[in-house]
Amino acid sequence: MRDLPHLIEFEELLQQAHNALVRQAREEGNKALGYTCYFMPEVLLDLPGCFSVRLRAPRSSYPDMATYYMSNRTCMYGRCLLERALEGGFNFLDAQMATETCTVTCRFQEHLQLMDIIQNPDFFCEFTDVPFKKNQNSIEHYEKQLRAHVLDPLKERFGIDTSDEAMLQAIAEHNEVCALITEIGSYRKLEKPTITGTEFAIIQLVSQVCPKELILEQLKDIAQALKVREPDVRPAWKCKVVLAGSEEDDPYFVQLIEECGALVVADRHCYGSLPGREQIVVREGETPLRAIARHYLETSMCPRFMEQNTMRERKQYLADTAREYGADGIVITQMKFCEYWSYERTIDSLILPRDFGIPVCSIEKEYVNAAVGQLRTRFQAFVESIEFKKLQKGAAG
Repeated sequence: MRDLPHLIEFEELLQQAHNALVRQAREEGNKALGYTCYFMPEVLLDLPGCFSVRLRAPRSSYPDMATYYMSNRTCMYGRCLLERALEGGFNFLDAQMATETCTVTCRFQEHLQLMDIIQNPDFFCEFTDVPFKKNQNSIEHYEKQLRAHVLDPLKERFGIDTSDEAMLQAIAEHNEVCALITEIGSYRKLEKPTITGTEFAIIQLVSQVCPKELILEQLKDIAQALKVREPDVRPAWKCKVVLAGSEEDDPYFVQLIEECGALVVADRHCYGSLPGREQIVVREGETPLRAIARHYLETSMCPRFMEQNTMRERKQYLADTAREYGADGIVITQMKFCEYWSYERTIDSLILPRDFGIPVCSIEKEYVNAAVGQLRTRFQAFVESIEFKKLQKGAAG
């Protein structure tokens, strides 16, 4: 397929957290607000005068200093973030908007709050409590938390406009980006997709780690290019898969899967777009903040929600996603020592083949991907098993 516009530029932006567009936005006087979780609504961090940066630690090696503080039996994602902070890689942050969700990222953010790590005199860290249920009381509690720990501090410390009008403007701009990402991702549903999983992962990641107003025109260019992009006459992939699981911010991991013959057509993981790029709807009589609180609670598919009906909904959502995108199987990954996703991965590995007839490849991995050879073997074997099942099905038919 012909190269998509801006992909090389986007890849370069992903090489460091303090990238060129982040620097440009800060030079223009905007505040950089870090976050690590879907439950910190990025739309609130994109109010006029500030911008959101979902934290990553690209090109990390083993996090020796962070391991001293956090032990080697915690998720390496949180340790790599702390290592990068200790190295000075997050000194551009004006605030870290934390959530009481993932345990290890909470520990990382507590270190930012309690230690003098971020060399920025304006820096502060706020924690928002996130409910474990999706009901009306939870939405009300969440809304109050977002007001107390996001909007009020931004207004008091930086003079950010947190009025309903400002939030409606932020929602409109957020929805424009979401519509573009959704349109770009929709080409993965084609019988012969005209965008690879690696390309989409790069685009989606850039939309989370760069000021959105500075990438909007590039996203429009990509969406336009995809309208006329033709698939390869002889595609390199042998099957299609959904990539699901815990935190995944490395497009080269997606590329590794695709090099083994499995085209990644849907991204059901932390940092992914499913869910993550649905447009926010403000209902009649609803305040913008209530709409945001309701949206993020209702759309989340995070395994921290452990009610039986919610867990079943997640399995159904994953199965429906696989069918919608024409996937032949699902690759479920879990960051080592990730408590929530360790349970979810185990259950998915049993339920999805048994109840939905979907083949599953179950992977436990580290943030720093040092086991490429082993992973390649696992993915190649999974692709071969799917091909074999297709041959059996064809012979039986």
